[in-house]
Amino acid sequence: MTDTLHSDASAWIARFAPLAPRGEALDLACGTGRHARLLAALGHPVIALDRDPEALAAAAGEGITPLQFDLEDGTLAWPFEEGRFAVIVVTNYLHRPLIPALVRSLAADGLLIYETFACGNEEFGRPSNPAFLLHEGELLRQAAAHHLRVLAFEDGFTSAPRAAMVQRLCAAGADFARADARLDGGAAPTEARF
Repeated sequence: MTDTLHSDASAWIARFAPLAPRGEALDLACGTGRHARLLAALGHPVIALDRDPEALAAAAGEGITPLQFDLEDGTLAWPFEEGRFAVIVVTNYLHRPLIPALVRSLAADGLLIYETFACGNEEFGRPSNPAFLLHEGELLRQAAAHHLRVLAFEDGFTSAPRAAMVQRLCAAGADFARADARLDGGAAPTEARF
């Protein structure tokens, strides 16, 4: 279902979002809501957060609550409590000071699915400002610093949807059931066979 209805979603997000436990989802810096729609289709009530009211208008839909919020306004407090979200999705966005708050807002059994640009992307266009480019292995180091369990990580060149240097991370909270991490897309095992 998600493959055909949400073909505009990142393949990385589409691959790992089905692993998230039931519960509320956050699509951070959601843009027009391509991932909010995917998460809603998977049964999550979604908060789609962005500072652009026009993008939020496009993101709104059934099961999606748009929230206008400027993530980089240092005078505003992070709007979410600890442990609130079963899944947090971030794509094509980096504001390093938010990472600790993101992790605190992740449920103990939740998933953080992150995909954004990395150093070397300046060769291919925007973003080219180092403030918006991850350093080699940076998402891995952030996961370790915040005691998240890494399920998958990539760091390198991609040609789709356009040429870019990216990092991708899927990391879980400490209480995430490892058996639920079906990386092959199958159902969780019902009994162990040796």
